[in-house]
Amino acid sequence: MSSYANVLLVEDDVALAQWVKDFLQNEGFAVTHLVDGLAVQDTLDDANFDIILLDLMLPGLNGIDVCKRVRESSQIPIIMLTARADEIDEIIGLEVGANDYITKPVKPRVLLARIKSALRNVTIVESSDRNALTFGGLEINKASKRVVLNGKSIDLTTGLFDFLCLLAENAGTVVSREQVFQELKSREYDGLDRRFDVMVSNLRKLFGDNIEDNERIKTVWGKGYLFVPDAW
Repeated sequence: MSSYANVLLVEDDVALAQWVKDFLQNEGFAVTHLVDGLAVQDTLDDANFDIILLDLMLPGLNGIDVCKRVRESSQIPIIMLTARADEIDEIIGLEVGANDYITKPVKPRVLLARIKSALRNVTIVESSDRNALTFGGLEINKASKRVVLNGKSIDLTTGLFDFLCLLAENAGTVVSREQVFQELKSREYDGLDRRFDVMVSNLRKLFGDNIEDNERIKTVWGKGYLFVPDAW
């Protein structure tokens, strides 16, 4: 069966994790399991995931702190799992960036429905030929090099369009300056060139992004650029 999505499961209860993994794999998902929170960031850096199932009470680094760290560089959907039916925990989890919250014992069909809902809410819609990307009111057509925001056509130079496409294709994940230079300029980043910082500023102006908050396209200090998929 082809993979529906790539799931990162972070759960220290090995028996529960194995059950969740088996269930999701039978539903067509690919699942990677970690038993503590300390390994999450390195794992996200090494592979592409579509969603995280994150236990609240973890050894090493608890779920709240893991969620905070992930949100510094990614908008990947996060569903928190907990054995504690505590409203305060739920509120804190959602406030630090979790998309949803499930109390154990986990019901299989509820878990499946919540995962599919979170993936749908990312609002990334790609055409079968991968020429179109849609994020809320933003439409990017790679074949015609046309960009539309809330029904209004946005004129972009070729350089800005290619840069926007690279960020959008990696929506929710920080794209490093090294990656940008390698993919768009076919050379290494020298540590000094700021042309893409200027391009980010230009894109923000064209899209009416909030100058102070930069909610749609963020610059992540020391890491690169982040296209926020649900901010459109």
